[in-house]
Amino acid sequence: MIRFRTLLFALALLAPAPLFAGEGGEPASIRILPGWKSTEGHHFIGVEISLEPGWKTYWRAPGEAGIPPYWDWSGSENVADLAIHWPVPEVFEYAGLDVIGYHDRVVIPIEITPSDTGAPARLSGHAEIGVCHEICVPFSFDFALDLEEGGRKVPAIIAAMIDQPVSAETAKVEAVTCQAEPTAKGLKITAKLTMPSAGSPEVVVIESGDGDIWASGASSARVGNVLTASAEMMNLYGDPIALNRSAMRITVLGSDRAVDILGCPGG
Repeated sequence: MIRFRTLLFALALLAPAPLFAGEGGEPASIRILPGWKSTEGHHFIGVEISLEPGWKTYWRAPGEAGIPPYWDWSGSENVADLAIHWPVPEVFEYAGLDVIGYHDRVVIPIEITPSDTGAPARLSGHAEIGVCHEICVPFSFDFALDLEEGGRKVPAIIAAMIDQPVSAETAKVEAVTCQAEPTAKGLKITAKLTMPSAGSPEVVVIESGDGDIWASGASSARVGNVLTASAEMMNLYGDPIALNRSAMRITVLGSDRAVDILGCPGG
């Protein structure tokens, strides 16, 4: 995971009046969209990233030449769990390589589960993303948001929650297997997915589920109902790779839909 050391931009984002970062001709602006608390006690907010024409930012797995986002929630209070619901990204070509992300504007929903649903909760921390056009620059911001009771459902957050990859079951994925072969620096993972086409072209993203394990962009090919993809994995600190197959995640980004597959047993 890439950690940016230089803070180019900084912003404290406070409810109920969200502020913007990146004003004054910067390539991106960010604001927090305060949302609502569900009847189950979960809070929903949105991170809205607005980009100048030609600029892009990246999905959780940015592809071969993108910059992975970094989130630090350590300053939060009364937060037991947090889930980022990434909307379906697009695949762009940059210098002959596939990169995965968003342009113009994206709202990223965040679901927060308090430790005590009856007590006040506060989301506080730091985030770092990359924004790229002809060059890439780090974009950093700090945030602090009191999670209020009630609130209102925000259409932009709801739309982003709907714009998610479909499940393996919905996509009629029949079988998934992954073979791991040792390499000089780590492992080569070859995944075989028995599933209908998600629409040509299909880009496959293989993630380890472990932040210390980097995965390369995957090469893929389809023969009939079987999509095969291969990627290289290595530990960022040079340690041996202990692969947790149940934590692995495979995403198929097709022209018709995106498919989210959790877990990849041996085959």
